[in-house]
Amino acid sequence: MHYFILRRLSHGLLILLGVSFLTFFIINQAPGDYLDRYRLDPQIPKHWIEEEEERLGLDKPWIVTYFLWLKGIVTHLNFGKSFQYKEPVFEILKGRVLNTLLLSFCSIVFAWVVAIPLGIMAGHLQYSWFDKGSSVVAFVGLSIPNVFLALLAIYFAAQTGWFPTGEMRDNVHWDGFTRWQKFLDVAHHLVLPTLVLGTAMTAELMRQMRGQLLDVLRADYIRTARAKGVSERALLFKHAVRNAINPLITLFGFSLASLLSGSVLVEQVTSYPGLGRLTVRALFDQDIYLVMASVLVATTMLILGNLMADILLAWSDPRIKIEDSLTE
Repeated sequence: MHYFILRRLSHGLLILLGVSFLTFFIINQAPGDYLDRYRLDPQIPKHWIEEEEERLGLDKPWIVTYFLWLKGIVTHLNFGKSFQYKEPVFEILKGRVLNTLLLSFCSIVFAWVVAIPLGIMAGHLQYSWFDKGSSVVAFVGLSIPNVFLALLAIYFAAQTGWFPTGEMRDNVHWDGFTRWQKFLDVAHHLVLPTLVLGTAMTAELMRQMRGQLLDVLRADYIRTARAKGVSERALLFKHAVRNAINPLITLFGFSLASLLSGSVLVEQVTSYPGLGRLTVRALFDQDIYLVMASVLVATTMLILGNLMADILLAWSDPRIKIEDSLTE
């Protein structure tokens, strides 16, 4: 297992290197740069712009800038400074990453807690009214884009006043809240983004759980256990569900990827102060190093999510442990 983790982490470093190179290349293919807004201002002297170009490294070819940036990471763990905020990029990202991780965690918990029981019931009660109703709900959840669902959620919050329409906390009264009130306030602000972001995942997991469970229930060993008099409850939860849920664990890493990509749009619409919203703003500003750091953080989260899914799968399926020990 240790060899497997080290091997996956080494592959992850190569992926990060490739992603950083491609991202840097694509950003620099866009016309203009961060200083274009200042070049259009006739009151700003030309020599100041030239000094800024040299200071920010915008006067060099992009490939030279990339390797200088990479050298700073390797030698001093320096990921550069933001052009816009004039601070080290990771000082800016710290809070935003935690916010996005919190939103992603709440969405994953919501999706799994809701989808797995519904999928089990739909598979166990195949062709019943519950199964047909859950199929309709899953179809609707998969069909509605996150952006449209976020707009509907904001409209609902504005019309009813039940939920905040943006941000992550009440910035007006925050300093006067107790610790418990702060927790409740953040939880209240997280309800709508969590529901929006977790809806599509809930629908997908529910359909996957139903399909996998139906396949397992038709297996020969299930029919043999039923013929031997094993109760339906033990047959369902002790044998069928445990084997049916293994493929869903492999989807954990992919679900994290879809959450991160979906959170970019959801954070924009709901004004949630997360990593996606910051990255979009940095892209429009052509704040190269802030974009690079944001992409690397998101890629690292995806790599760790897939690694966690593999570890969970090995923990839940003894056959994978045996195969892993043989490869070592």
